[in-house]
Amino acid sequence: MELQVGFRSGDQQVLGVLHLPETTPAPAIIMCHGFTGHKAESHRLFVDAARDFTRHGLAVLRFDFRGSGDSEGEFHEMTVSREIDDARAALDCLTSRPEVEANRVGVLGLSLGGCVAACLAGTDQRVRALVLWAATAHPTRIADRLAPDFGGADVFDMEGWALGRAFLDDLPQIRPLAQVANYVGPGLVVHGSNDETVSPSDASDYRVALGGQCRLHMVEGADHVFSGLDYKTEAIEVSRDFLIAVLRPGA
Repeated sequence: MELQVGFRSGDQQVLGVLHLPETTPAPAIIMCHGFTGHKAESHRLFVDAARDFTRHGLAVLRFDFRGSGDSEGEFHEMTVSREIDDARAALDCLTSRPEVEANRVGVLGLSLGGCVAACLAGTDQRVRALVLWAATAHPTRIADRLAPDFGGADVFDMEGWALGRAFLDDLPQIRPLAQVANYVGPGLVVHGSNDETVSPSDASDYRVALGGQCRLHMVEGADHVFSGLDYKTEAIEVSRDFLIAVLRPGA
């Protein structure tokens, strides 16, 4: 079953899709999309992953951050700190549902959404499983790359996206590696070996920060969003097996 859901983050509405398995209450995860992404993600990566996870007994909430997709807000208002707030509100929504086992929830994030997921896991004890897909580990590098484009402007036209200076100013305080080091649960880091958007070295940095309970899985030949059916299938299957083992022990 797939339900359209809405919840509040700050004073704005966030919209998403809740996937429910046949048997409930069930363990569950939220899915955090990437920079300029949305709840379906590139080549329906999040849709396919959510439906696969649900077929194996997990509930899934995939949603649009404020200013992205169908949610309220404007993109120029977007910052990583706001997206962390949105992810926490999504977790609130998920754990309040009667179909969800509130003590068995996790988070999966892609790219910049992986940075969001890492920060959430390190600051919210409800997170019992963490999956990072091609996750950004060093957001200050984004600031260094974008700063020259802004000049003195408050908004930068980034190929049709109105990127606000607030996003740039917020990045130095986002420290996902330090935050995720406070997370004490199991983690899985999945990264494409041919990722030219986020270096595979970021995956290694997350592996070190997460310590002994983390597993690193490189998808050989894959790009940033696992383009290609074989790459996508591999990323989904290794993540599903991890989530089942962690959230549905003995399943």
